[in-house]
Amino acid sequence: MTAHFLNLPDSTAVSLAFATGLAATVLLKFWLATRQIKHVAQHRGQVPFAFDGKISLDAHQRAADYTVSKTRFGMLELAWGAAVTLGWTLLGGLSVLNQWTAHAVGTGLWQQVALLLSFVLINGLIDLPFSLYQTFVIEQRFGFNKTTPKLWVMDLIKSSAMGVLIGLPLACLVLWMMGATGNLWWLWTWCVWSSFNLLMLLVYPTWIAPVFNKFQPLEDPALKARVELLMARCGFQSKGFFVMDGSKRSAHANAYFTGFGKSKRVVFYDTLLAQLSPAEVDAVLAHELGHFKMRHIAKRLMSMFAMSFAGFFVLGWLSQQVVFYTGLGVVPNVTGANDALALLLFMMVIPLVGTLLGPLFAQLSRKHEFEADAYAATQTSGVELSSALLKLYEDNASTLTPDPLYVSFYYSHPPATERIGRLTAVGG
Repeated sequence: MTAHFLNLPDSTAVSLAFATGLAATVLLKFWLATRQIKHVAQHRGQVPFAFDGKISLDAHQRAADYTVSKTRFGMLELAWGAAVTLGWTLLGGLSVLNQWTAHAVGTGLWQQVALLLSFVLINGLIDLPFSLYQTFVIEQRFGFNKTTPKLWVMDLIKSSAMGVLIGLPLACLVLWMMGATGNLWWLWTWCVWSSFNLLMLLVYPTWIAPVFNKFQPLEDPALKARVELLMARCGFQSKGFFVMDGSKRSAHANAYFTGFGKSKRVVFYDTLLAQLSPAEVDAVLAHELGHFKMRHIAKRLMSMFAMSFAGFFVLGWLSQQVVFYTGLGVVPNVTGANDALALLLFMMVIPLVGTLLGPLFAQLSRKHEFEADAYAATQTSGVELSSALLKLYEDNASTLTPDPLYVSFYYSHPPATERIGRLTAVGG
């Protein structure tokens, strides 16, 4: 697929629009982060009235400090990410990389693959210091990190190998389809992408997750009997109940219900089982089952497919407009394919749109969490769910006093005051 040199608006206008959008996004996110830091710091000195006697002042202040540290670090990542994006686009980095790969391997499919791989490798190396600092400084400082340098390196090797084994064939297929299936390549590619995501839901729990963690069958007979009874009462079946060794990497706790069809399985972090009572574990699992019962997973999948359909449609049009390339600092190939260029540029532009849509999806996610809580309260005990949530908020150092506007933009889960307050109001 080659770009068509049509009579389009000057690329300077596109460059200006992109630079303005990127700057506006950064400023908005900086403003929101500053609000969050200020709001959390202002309420650091006193436990909220609703949690007085339930959360200690030390725990409350630890959560505040953890939130402030993560938010400040996020601001640094944001600024650096924007600079890297400018480097790839308007400053010509991607254009240079494209020319270098074309010179090294020639034009054609393999040049497109080489460009994608080179971009991913360079970006990965750029991100490594931030990953290291997040794990071995921030998480370490607040007592969450359990990852050793050796384990971190092994995870990096495994994830890279998995990316090559799974991502490389998919990338080759997508790039081939972009060049071989005509003007409707975006539709066929969307079908492949959607099928791949569905396949991952089936394959991930059984084949991929065990590469990184050990999953042992749940051995506690009393707890197993409780969750089996809950599953039967809620009308669910699963392939099994498993305990994941999450503690070897982090002190954070979680539980999830994953897969679909015969691959469904219930997974508890070992840290969760160590922190919660059997009744509380029951309530947390009921919440996860609530997401399936209320068809939240299916709704999110449909939303994802709808958004990706729109995205591929727009990409299909943009990839044919030369101003899309030149306006973003790239000289397109005149005779060769520009498929990888189009994909990479689109991936750098789409986050600007995501900033606008983010609050809508965050609000929908919070609504789903409330609904899952309500379902859990009917199947188990709202009191036990409130108790479990409070322990998880404390153990994970989640602030009890986030900035409301920051919550509306970013929080996929309701803050503790709203969530536990609603459970209490309905008899939890």
